[in-house]
Amino acid sequence: MPETAVQQVLVFLVLFQVKHFICDGPLQTSAMVRDKGFYGRRLGLLHAGIHGSGALVALLLFGLPLKLALSLALLDFAVHYHVDFSKEQIVRRAGWTTSVPQFWWALSADQMIHQLTYLLLAYLVFTV
Repeated sequence: MPETAVQQVLVFLVLFQVKHFICDGPLQTSAMVRDKGFYGRRLGLLHAGIHGSGALVALLLFGLPLKLALSLALLDFAVHYHVDFSKEQIVRRAGWTTSVPQFWWALSADQMIHQLTYLLLAYLVFTV
């Protein structure tokens, strides 16, 4: 891969790291965290929508055409929503709290899947 291509991939991934920090950190509320475990609840959808919007901004900043950026942002929204919902379901049904290692394993798996999603988006942008 030419150096410029490597640089482009890294810039793409940095944009998504910043997006993820902003959307999962400062823009996420405790009410959103509570709603993520109930399918279809407004604040869980809003949280994923914030991620989708952040993805759209990142993709447009990267220079993708609007139609492609919207499609990939929608993919990010859908995956993010279902990963968060699934993690919350597992944690709640098992009764795990922050005091047990399994909670942290579930959280780490959730975050890993989000990162793998960004790698998938990069793959789609750079190879399709």
